Amino acid sequence: MYLFAVALFIIGLFIGSFLGVLIDRLPKGKSVLKGRSKCDFCKKELAWYELIPVLSFVIQNGKCRSCHKKLSLFYLTIELSTGFLFAVTYLLLIHNSEFIIQNLLFYLLITSSLIVVFFTDLKYGIIPNKIIFPSVLVTLLWLLFSQQPTAINHLLSAIGASLFLTLISYIYYLIRKKESIGGGDIKFAFLMGLLLGFPNIILAFYIAFLTGAGYSIILILWARLKLKDSIPFGPFLVLGTFASLYFGREILFLILPYLGL
Repeated sequence: MYLFAVALFIIGLFIGSFLGVLIDRLPKGKSVLKGRSKCDFCKKELAWYELIPVLSFVIQNGKCRSCHKKLSLFYLTIELSTGFLFAVTYLLLIHNSEFIIQNLLFYLLITSSLIVVFFTDLKYGIIPNKIIFPSVLVTLLWLLFSQQPTAINHLLSAIGASLFLTLISYIYYLIRKKESIGGGDIKFAFLMGLLLGFPNIILAFYIAFLTGAGYSIILILWARLKLKDSIPFGPFLVLGTFASLYFGREILFLILPYLGL
């Protein structure tokens, strides 16, 4: 079991390297299949041995071989996050007695999509349709073929989640005359509801708003953010989705007694 988890971690490192390409190129409208990766500073094309996940970074001491500028930790973080989450996904499926190859492939694909949404919105303030729409389609197929008894629950949750964020955005615009929640967040909320269903979607929103508010307060107290400024909400929606997807049952089991349910 643990050997397979290690293997998935290593596979995740390589998948994470490709996700880094998606994150960097999709917001710019560039092809993700054509064109070699280049150094962000000297623009020199990177050789294959400079693109080995994690290992190349360590061997090169975190610097470009050509210009010797320090490499960003951004792509290393993506690779390690993907490897870690791939291994965790497998172990949790085993723990919950839900491991079949179809479930594993589905959750690994969704995990990859969530990672792209997290880092793309964090870096560029964009949630790409080219990630959201295929993920929605795959989730719909997964529900229809593997989760038929709960499909209606998940579909209604998806509609409700997107309408909820639309309503918040509309009310905020009426009060402040400025946009708060973007269209990408609203489309992502549809995917969240489709993936999580009720009541997990409520938990995911709660965690997203709580962590987003907490992070904003910390930045304001550190004078890194002004009250009129905004921050991307997508990363917090992704954190809520991951928490609810992986630990939703456990969290709800802990908090429902306090709500008298």
